[in-house]
Amino acid sequence: MIPPLACSFRTSAPGAPIRVLVVDDSSAARAMIRAVLARHSDLVCVGEAADALQAREMIRGLDPDVVTLDMVMPGMDGMDFLERLMRLRPTPVVVVASATRQHQTNVLRATALGAVAFIEKPMPGVSGTFEAFEKHIVARLRDAVRARQTLRRGSAAGTVAVAAPSTSGRLIAIGASTGGTEATPRLLAGLSPAVPPVLIVQHMPVGFSARYAARLNGLGPLAVSEACDGEPLQTGHAYVAPGGQHLSVERGPAGGLVARVSAGELVQRHRPSVDVLFRSVARVAGDRAIGIMLTGMGGDGALAMRLLREAGAYNLAQDEATSAIFGMPREAIRAGACQEVLPLDAIGPRVMALLGLAAPTAPGTRLRPETAPADR
Repeated sequence: MIPPLACSFRTSAPGAPIRVLVVDDSSAARAMIRAVLARHSDLVCVGEAADALQAREMIRGLDPDVVTLDMVMPGMDGMDFLERLMRLRPTPVVVVASATRQHQTNVLRATALGAVAFIEKPMPGVSGTFEAFEKHIVARLRDAVRARQTLRRGSAAGTVAVAAPSTSGRLIAIGASTGGTEATPRLLAGLSPAVPPVLIVQHMPVGFSARYAARLNGLGPLAVSEACDGEPLQTGHAYVAPGGQHLSVERGPAGGLVARVSAGELVQRHRPSVDVLFRSVARVAGDRAIGIMLTGMGGDGALAMRLLREAGAYNLAQDEATSAIFGMPREAIRAGACQEVLPLDAIGPRVMALLGLAAPTAPGTRLRPETAPADR
């Protein structure tokens, strides 16, 4: 069993290289990743493990900043190892695995369990795939270190206080599919606990959304949870649609906003559906809302986002260059639903500017009830 040492992380000196442990049963794959790391002065391979048992002992002894993890290994497979690692000794993990028929399910499951990213191994003999792999893995390893630093700050802060109830009627609504499990935490990291409630529909099967919400809750400045039917929406809180159920919003008896979770029929071939969320936000919040369309396949939510804009909302879409799949943003743009198309890392700061709020200065810090302002 991997010993829980969540409160005794080694703190790297400022400017020190990112220390990476490579876990893969393939010596060729380990050599490939090692070669990539050697080409970047801010990355260093501190060890290699061929299976989960070796990885367990090396994590214990080396306390790496990041682990790269294969999915198919002898003995305990990568998914089981990831689940145990994140439960007992939280460590940033970048999954590096070969593409399979279950690729999308594996991506969702790994990110729901806590992986920072899921990267496909390059195809042998296919021009340009190694270069794309190198660019992607280097960026994700650097992102992973930021995630770990946020986790440390959140742990040091002690208990998380309950946010103030939202009374302004303002809302932020986010739709995402393929690639969204990586994009959403980066977006949320650019927000502060002073923002109005954030509602998130991520296309995700039953059984993964609670863990995904828990992962988001540990990585960023907002309190994040899986949405519950009838739950009052709060300032500085984000709500993830449960897998297999629609998420919408309505006004409660006292005039505040509450989440609605329901089974219902598939909409745009999805449940949860971005369409359902955006239509409800258009009805309830109108010009008090900000709509955001992130990376994803298909066109779920595009026409509803147009209705949201017609109701007075200000809508943003992720650009093609930073999208894993540009389908959902493209369809929203074609529908005339978006006022702006932005790179992923520019969306959070733009939302803060639209709300008239200062950019967050201490990621991971959450407001206590007595100091949390009512959102604007």
